[in-house]
Amino acid sequence: MKRKQFFRGVRTGIPIALGYLAVGFTLGITAKNAGLTAFQSGLTSLLVSASAGQYAAFTMMAAQSGYLEIAIMEAVTNARYILMSCALSQKLPESTKTWHRLTMGFAVTDEIFGMAIAEEDKLNPYYYFGMMAIAVPLWALGTFLGTAVGNVLPGSVVSALSVGLYGMFLAVIIPASKKNKIILGVVVVSMAASFALEVIPWFAAIASGTRTILLTVVIASAAAVLFPVKEETADA
Repeated sequence: MKRKQFFRGVRTGIPIALGYLAVGFTLGITAKNAGLTAFQSGLTSLLVSASAGQYAAFTMMAAQSGYLEIAIMEAVTNARYILMSCALSQKLPESTKTWHRLTMGFAVTDEIFGMAIAEEDKLNPYYYFGMMAIAVPLWALGTFLGTAVGNVLPGSVVSALSVGLYGMFLAVIIPASKKNKIILGVVVVSMAASFALEVIPWFAAIASGTRTILLTVVIASAAAVLFPVKEETADA
């Protein structure tokens, strides 16, 4: 069962990994502009796996920002992972081992989280491990290559390759929205609210990570209060 779940996760993680390879390439170019070597940028992606946080850090490093400024920016940009980790913890069986939880917490990314949370039943840690095993190394490889070869590929080509990640998100939300009208409503409200906060001048000035956290807390809390989900009775 563990082996089966692991390789199911690897298959699920292949399109994620290919998207990471492309996006990681653009991140590598940003790292190069900040003065990092290919090894340093690749190691950063291997140990951190936080795309927006890494972009912010490399950009601020290039601007010669102070340590405190970078630390504050990273805390704000990556705060959404706290919410995602909490959601994942509710998805795991109570018998999940501590080292399983810690290993999963090492690579809580938007895309892996999306596929994990879409599981209808409880989340098998080995399914998550399979996605990590293919996605994290290619994220690091993409960053390494982006720094090593610089601007060989046109920016338009790299940007086009990264569109695959958005397609994957659609593949996660559309089937669930078709099955459940409440999920459909939450998705529609989330998209409308996200667009509104993007165009309203006062909200547009707020960092994207902060806007994401605000929307997540407010909309998820409202949905939980208005449409509570009954806890399933645990098996004897």
